Amino acid sequence: MKKFILENAVRKNILALKPYSCARDEYKGDDAIFLDANENPFGVLNRYPDPYQSEVKRKLAQQKRVPEDRIFVGNGSDEVIDLVFRIFCNPGIDKALSFTPTYGMYKVSAAINDVDMIEIPLREDFRIDLPALIPFFDDEHLKIIFICSPNNPTGNLMNPGDVKFILNSFSGIVFVDEAYIDFAGVQSLICETDRYPNLIVAQTFSKSRALASARIGLAYSSREIIGYYNKVKAPYNVSGPNQKAALDALADETEFLSRKTAILEEKQRLRNELSGISLIKKIYHSDANFFLVEVGDADRIYSTLTDMKIVTRNRHSVIKNCIRITVGTPSENTALLEALQKMEEITV
Repeated sequence: MKKFILENAVRKNILALKPYSCARDEYKGDDAIFLDANENPFGVLNRYPDPYQSEVKRKLAQQKRVPEDRIFVGNGSDEVIDLVFRIFCNPGIDKALSFTPTYGMYKVSAAINDVDMIEIPLREDFRIDLPALIPFFDDEHLKIIFICSPNNPTGNLMNPGDVKFILNSFSGIVFVDEAYIDFAGVQSLICETDRYPNLIVAQTFSKSRALASARIGLAYSSREIIGYYNKVKAPYNVSGPNQKAALDALADETEFLSRKTAILEEKQRLRNELSGISLIKKIYHSDANFFLVEVGDADRIYSTLTDMKIVTRNRHSVIKNCIRITVGTPSENTALLEALQKMEEITV
């Protein structure tokens, strides 16, 4: 296979792009009279935020043991995903690839950027079908391979050997989405970004950090790739309040670990009790904070639960008669179980 060369992978117009220089690029610091950015001098949120989220990166660098210049902070993972298309894919020419079923934003973002998305079905055990993938390595227009691990909606980690085979064999970008990695009990691939220059690892504060509303997405990669992320992003892509929320979350590791432990304990309880309900035909293995479960009639069960004000995710359109159940609080999980048991009694 061809060797990965970053300059050959990046779009030519991005290589030549002169990024916008905002006011906060020209002056660093807080202790000054700011008359440079046409801001309103009054108010609490009147100043533009740090365009490069320096404090957040500093804290992340300490916790993840990664240099600050190898971290990108985005407006949710959606921005992290969108920018990888903008950096590496020529609209109407280049392609990306994903393994289905998986997170739907890869395909949506590809469509927005006019990039064809090749979809390879996962095997029956929801693992990557390497024999089906290998022929695509020779496609000169294939620029990005997306791997969601743990995968959404199936919940399973991808085989590390398969991921490393792809990293070693593919001359384009390998984008590994680790949105649920904190629940999996395994080491992140962030530690491999030194070894693989074509690897981007995405994470988020929306799941284990409980900051879905704050929209904090992350990318870890080489200095060069992170440099291109910073080159093409919007000037002030993460708001000041959201940066503060991220810093507050990172400052309280005790609360983070406590909540994660509570979710994992409830996950085990939920699995144990769901397995005793006859409406549930199969509970798939999960390395995330949710279960994919097979039922007899997903549309009916989803609708009935919704009528009872319990909202799950109907995945019947992508995996026959399956719904996805997020692990909630103890009381929320109990309400779900009681609702399913009530439905079971009515069915019997």
